[in-house]
Amino acid sequence: MDHQSKLNLIVPDHPDISLSRQSQLLDISRASLYYQPIVNPEEIRIMGYMDKIFTDTPFYGSRKIQADLRDKPYEIFICREHVQRLMREMGLEAIYPKAKKGFNLSDPNGQHKKYPYLLKNLPIISPNQVWGTDITYIRLLKGFCYLVAIIDWYSRYVLAWTLSETLEIDFCLDNLKKALNINIPSIHNSDQGSHFTSPQYTAPLIMNPSIQISMDGRGRCMDNIFTERLWRSVKYENIYIYDYQNFKEAKYGIDKYFNFYNNQRKHQALDYRTPAQLYLGK
Repeated sequence: MDHQSKLNLIVPDHPDISLSRQSQLLDISRASLYYQPIVNPEEIRIMGYMDKIFTDTPFYGSRKIQADLRDKPYEIFICREHVQRLMREMGLEAIYPKAKKGFNLSDPNGQHKKYPYLLKNLPIISPNQVWGTDITYIRLLKGFCYLVAIIDWYSRYVLAWTLSETLEIDFCLDNLKKALNINIPSIHNSDQGSHFTSPQYTAPLIMNPSIQISMDGRGRCMDNIFTERLWRSVKYENIYIYDYQNFKEAKYGIDKYFNFYNNQRKHQALDYRTPAQLYLGK
């Protein structure tokens, strides 16, 4: 059960079970019971523009994003520190070169173990040879949320995806569990973000001796290129078109999109076959 589903089970005014006890029983942080996204309409508008800029140029840092915001059609003049703060809030550190300080969500001291990148010059020749994962920001008309997905590199098949209103690690753990219930990869690849280097995340991978862990090198956000292409498709073919009002709408719409993406959307790179045709051998 994902974090949001657990939150939906909470009964604020239960006559017999306190909020503390309910959070213990559901294994969630009590603090998350009181989490309410702070929605500043102007900042949501700016973050939407930043999302488009970053989707097109994921190698851009805060300086270049700030420069693009000043140009037409945006003409938004904010300082670099403001851009950096919004980038942190959007979780863009997930694909940002990690050499600079201040963009790591929960591992500022670099205490989590990092793994080498195993995919350089590696031929991808079969399903489940390599899985890639990443997190991206999803804009909403009345706020924002975050999407994590696991994609099979050979077929581009999306094995699992999960949407969350917060950047707590729970939704990444739930997503990995869903994918591992479907199949087991030879290599699991991610960036060096704090979610994916966390012992909570790597433990299920380490426990399976047939899985090797691979992580993108610092400053090499395009090592996870197939996931980056997936985010561009999701945003330009769904998110930017439908402008979801809220989390519930987004969850329903993205679910429909991934069903379309896996089973109906033909890829030129796959010789005009669908991901499901390659992954499932249809």
